[in-house]
Amino acid sequence: MNPVSDSCPHREACCQFGRSDKIIYGFLKEVGTNVFVHGTYDYDLAVIGGGSGGLACAKEAVNHGARVAVLDYVTPSPLGSKWGLGGTCVNVGCIPKKLMHQAAILGESIHEAVAYGWEVPAVGDVKINWSALTEAVQNHIKSVNWVTRVDLREKKIEYINGLGSFKDPHTIVATMKNGSKKELTARNIVIAVGGRPIYPDIPGAKEYCITSDDIFSLAHPPGKTLVVGAGYIGLECAGFLNSLGYSATVLVRSVPLRGFDQQMAGLVVAEMETRGVTFHRRAVPVSVEKMENGQLKARWMNTETKEQSEDVFDTVLLATGRYALTADLNLPAAGVGCVAPNGKIVAATEQTDAPHVFAVGDVLQDRPELTPVAIHAGRLLARRLFAGGQQQMDYDNIATTIFTPLEYGCVGLSEEEATRRHGADSLEVYHAFYKPTEFFIPQRNIRNCYLKAVALREAPQRILGLHFVGPVAGEVIQGFAAAIKCGITMEQLMNTVGIHPTVAEEFTRLNITKRSGKDPNPASCCS
Repeated sequence: MNPVSDSCPHREACCQFGRSDKIIYGFLKEVGTNVFVHGTYDYDLAVIGGGSGGLACAKEAVNHGARVAVLDYVTPSPLGSKWGLGGTCVNVGCIPKKLMHQAAILGESIHEAVAYGWEVPAVGDVKINWSALTEAVQNHIKSVNWVTRVDLREKKIEYINGLGSFKDPHTIVATMKNGSKKELTARNIVIAVGGRPIYPDIPGAKEYCITSDDIFSLAHPPGKTLVVGAGYIGLECAGFLNSLGYSATVLVRSVPLRGFDQQMAGLVVAEMETRGVTFHRRAVPVSVEKMENGQLKARWMNTETKEQSEDVFDTVLLATGRYALTADLNLPAAGVGCVAPNGKIVAATEQTDAPHVFAVGDVLQDRPELTPVAIHAGRLLARRLFAGGQQQMDYDNIATTIFTPLEYGCVGLSEEEATRRHGADSLEVYHAFYKPTEFFIPQRNIRNCYLKAVALREAPQRILGLHFVGPVAGEVIQGFAAAIKCGITMEQLMNTVGIHPTVAEEFTRLNITKRSGKDPNPASCCS
């Protein structure tokens, strides 16, 4: 789209009656033009937060002719870690996490190469160079930061490296690094500030502990590490640290991977335990103190027995949840009042209770905290605002993967959630253990390689959820996510010819139900 100009054939008809922008837009759409009115605001769209969702929304808006500004500022972590433009995913989330996970896989592959005939000198002495690893990871991140800055400049999106907050419904005040203030106005405003890790209220938490904000740029090897929390961030960090050669212990408050299928979560934990990760269940941290030698003494308590335990670690990594960065936005000034105690904005869609203020990404309550979700929601929002789009974000059946040593990929409902919604008697659960070909040489543990399909029992048995624990789970589950979106049934899945030998084909071979009581273990790789 383009701004309404003096040459616009509909300008006089729209403006002489002093109609509101919304009415004008409807009129222009009706008469067949796609222009919209910029009005007296500095920008058509201001985005607070330069993460994946905010940037996607900004870029899409510019594609449709909007004038856009993006405000982004990273407050350093208590340890002092800070980063560039791009948000959590690029800097301290998905990207560095996957690179660390890949480093761990490569280390395992070096040892396994001997069994395939590779002559690897002194394989027993193979170890990670932490400084080289973090330098490589940070160099990649900085390159992405730079490309993102260049992309904004080329698209003529104004980037403001300042901390934004509302002065009134349409005015944002940006506090710059040097403390100076910059004001700007915008017709529409998108909140995409994401979140940051929660520090538990215990002695020594902020003074001596790190979080996922710090681990990927940690200046020294982490050594023996205590991970507090057993959500996906905690388990992923414990997994790659252990595989890189750093002893890892995990405190589990209640259940691992809360919100995910608990049978699959149990397999993930079981695999991590076989690889040497220690788990303390029903455990909550009590305190962390720094010893004279620089190590950390951590104490924790069993929530059932109230018994306290302690151990000495080199690093304590907190992964006890995240909160949304909305406290400093002065949301009441914008008319946004529906905010949860964790700072997240409560909204049925991306529109808040202020008609011109929207939110995308992790800042929304009860939405998947996933980068692709934020990106897609941001793009759809921009199309609705500036291109007459109607499509709303569909938050159901979002695929995801936990990058633990044995990965867990899933899409759709967990078995527990499917049971809650439909009742156990209405479900049929197909399941199987399997033997990845790549685990044959050398002989690797296959006890936790497992998958299942949760389906309605009534024909044609529409599939409600697919779950997979095994190698390259993310690559496996992505294609099946599209199938779930299309309403795939068990009959269709069983009539799909698999690619042999792959782990993904195991879904096409599912034929044993839990209800049958039959052995779900395969007789051979081709059974």
